[in-house]
Amino acid sequence: MGKVYDALKRAEEQRGAARPPTAASSRSRAWEAAAEPPRAGFFRRWFRRRRGQPTPSLVSELSKRRIALLQPDSFVAEQFRTLRARIDAISTERPLRTVAITSSVPGEGKTTAAINLAYVTSMGVDRRVLLIDCDLRGAKVGRALGLSPELGLAEVLLGNATLKEAVVRVEGTQLDVLCVRTQPDNPSELLAAPAMRELLREAAEHYDTVVLDTPPTLSLPDAKTVSELVDGLVVVVRAGSTRRDDVEATLDVLDRRRLLGMVLNGADVETARYQYSG
Repeated sequence: MGKVYDALKRAEEQRGAARPPTAASSRSRAWEAAAEPPRAGFFRRWFRRRRGQPTPSLVSELSKRRIALLQPDSFVAEQFRTLRARIDAISTERPLRTVAITSSVPGEGKTTAAINLAYVTSMGVDRRVLLIDCDLRGAKVGRALGLSPELGLAEVLLGNATLKEAVVRVEGTQLDVLCVRTQPDNPSELLAAPAMRELLREAAEHYDTVVLDTPPTLSLPDAKTVSELVDGLVVVVRAGSTRRDDVEATLDVLDRRRLLGMVLNGADVETARYQYSG
């Protein structure tokens, strides 16, 4: 049984979840990769480490999403470097230029994972990295990074701007970002249009790694659409929050051939580490 499945099961038991078992939730899964990021409450301890630092109530959610930028030597940043190394190892076996980050439902930390993975990847010597916000309904990447672009993904897909014109650089980094500037009336249709495939083809030609932050899989059809266009997929789940049957449903929706693994976010474990399960 996969380590992620085990962790979710323990988390549900610990919080007293009383749900009747289903056929989907009882099946075992062998996932290629499993991640166990920092212990629950890590941010609370980290921000209180020194006297005078702000309490969690004063720490903005946006800062948490870019912790690798604010604290590149922190424990959290190191975990994302390990995840980067795991993905790099897989890329030696097959082409892996474009990687989408998704989750089952909102609030599981996929945007945080996408931003921090993209940033630590861009820290590589002469490594060109592009982060694309594919959530045309509830874009968060640009706001989290303090960006105010004049053009964005919708403009590129509609033919009103080129990729080069719409990309912005995060100040003080080597990370390029394609944000969402305007929210179109037909986001699902735009992501499914040939223009999206062409955009990813062009991005893969100009960048060594392209990380895509997609909408939650079970909320909208967008994640499935994007998953069929990328080389790899990473699914983020949150211990104590994500339901096991939602994970099963997500894996049924996505293209399993592209699944690289799962990131277990907020796990309450003795030693936080990224690890594989066969």
